[in-house]
Amino acid sequence: MRFSTPSATALIICLASIAALATASAQMLPPKDRFPEALEKYEMQPALPGTYRLESSPQMISQLGPFVSYQVNVDAQGNNIVGDAANEPSISVDPTNGNKITIGWRQFNTYTSNFRQAGYGYSTDAGVHWTFPGVLQNNVFRSDPVTNSDETGTFFYLSLLVNNFCGDIWRSTNGGQSWTEWSPDGGAYSGDKEWFTLDRTPGSMGHGFQYQFWTEFFACQFGGFSRSTNAGATWQSPISVPNSPQWGSLDVASNGNLYIGGGNSGSAFWCIRSSNAQNPNVTPTFDQVTTINMGGSLVYGGTVNPGGLAGQIFLAVDRSGGPTNNNIYMIASVSPGGGTNVMFSRSTNGGASFSAPVRINDDPVNSSKWHWFGTLSIAPNGRIDAVWLDTRNAANNTDSQLFYSYSTDGGVTWAANVQISQSFDPLQGWPNQNKIGDYITIVSDNTGGDVAYSATYNFNPSRGQHEQDVYFVRVFPTGGGTPTPTATASPTATRTPTATPTATATFTPTATATATRTPTATATATATATATATATGTATATPTATVSATATATPTSTPRPSPTARPGPSSRPRPTPAPRP
Repeated sequence: MRFSTPSATALIICLASIAALATASAQMLPPKDRFPEALEKYEMQPALPGTYRLESSPQMISQLGPFVSYQVNVDAQGNNIVGDAANEPSISVDPTNGNKITIGWRQFNTYTSNFRQAGYGYSTDAGVHWTFPGVLQNNVFRSDPVTNSDETGTFFYLSLLVNNFCGDIWRSTNGGQSWTEWSPDGGAYSGDKEWFTLDRTPGSMGHGFQYQFWTEFFACQFGGFSRSTNAGATWQSPISVPNSPQWGSLDVASNGNLYIGGGNSGSAFWCIRSSNAQNPNVTPTFDQVTTINMGGSLVYGGTVNPGGLAGQIFLAVDRSGGPTNNNIYMIASVSPGGGTNVMFSRSTNGGASFSAPVRINDDPVNSSKWHWFGTLSIAPNGRIDAVWLDTRNAANNTDSQLFYSYSTDGGVTWAANVQISQSFDPLQGWPNQNKIGDYITIVSDNTGGDVAYSATYNFNPSRGQHEQDVYFVRVFPTGGGTPTPTATASPTATRTPTATPTATATFTPTATATATRTPTATATATATATATATATGTATATPTATVSATATATPTSTPRPSPTARPGPSSRPRPTPAPRP
């Protein structure tokens, strides 16, 4: 039988289309040996006009001992916004002036919808007071926020456009107060669970380069890695990474080598190196893949976070210039079978091999307990800070507190765990999504760390449960006082805000703290309950030994007054939630 030319052409096009569709479908499916996390997907519509910021209540400031958590997602008057939700915070701090901090998060204007946007807030007084101007783009569905900063204090915000899995880099040169879209729409490529880092080493061949990787089979384009050689303005076409790692992060050593920490969403973990990503004249290749034993498996859908992760993989490289310089550290909340532990491993030979896993949470082994959202950061002096959420004190094994530990010997030993926050119920406040995000973050300096986390301290009487909000807290080593910072060549910001926040009675831990923050000396927190604050931050180009440290070995606190009841927000009619997709 003879075919006419048009008929034959049509048949070929049809067959080619079917083959392409089959290939695309196959690429969108995760490998069979991995359990998939529910994808980010475009759901519902933005909050209707007139249904957002209708009610307010006092800002939540929650204290536990010397540690004070300040609510970040507040209105123009500094009050809590009743009826919204905020989670998955990513924090960045200006390394030249520690008073300047920014946090990005997933902003839900109403808990009745799953429509989320790229929220952001900034502080100019070391985290005591916060301004929440709004979102990067109104009524644009965004997710998976990741912020970072270069060594000069320029902030960057990587945000995923959920409708096409493409990402955008935004830039701020004024401490996170305003943002400009730095890459063309979708020009940063990206995919689900994207993460990025920067080369901050002056003199490095790749100085200023940005690197990004994501879950390859849920991506804007084929490939799971991209590089920008002009500080995020444009990005090179994506390429694949060996083993297609996911749910991880990446960092750059002082010699310019790039390291990616990721896994297969189960019990396999890898450190993957590129030695030539720093060379702008070549397409990056990956020349070393090292398997790491983290002592368990990542968990999706655990009791404490049913619709999300119990934690992802965080990798960080020491650039202190000291004995631990270029050590590579990896942390993850993993399950050996029931519950999770915060596990740590390190490499002292450029990622060629890693140590046996070390359990950082020091409570008795109990498979019913969850130590989740574990993350870490490395100070310029080489100290490692780790924070996580923890159910060790909860009879129901779900109510959680923020915990902290640190290591001054490259992760060989860890300090006794310290409770940082009051307890909260992570199963409340869900905005039509059964999770409180997938991670928390920390940035360290020589005397402590700045943490962004989500918690449910505020009570919403209209809903009859607590709300998800974003909080900032300063952590620091305890026992023997705050150590004197090690002088480095980098400018050290002197933070001396004295804040007297107003406490709220929406939650038992009424704040009675005046947070005196001096990263070049001490990070002492004491307490009062008035809403005035003064902050002075002076950056000295060269740290000197004349900085006086006035730490006390044991923080003292004044007796707390009984909480004073405040009127709850007035009830307002709310729209009926749309059915879940």
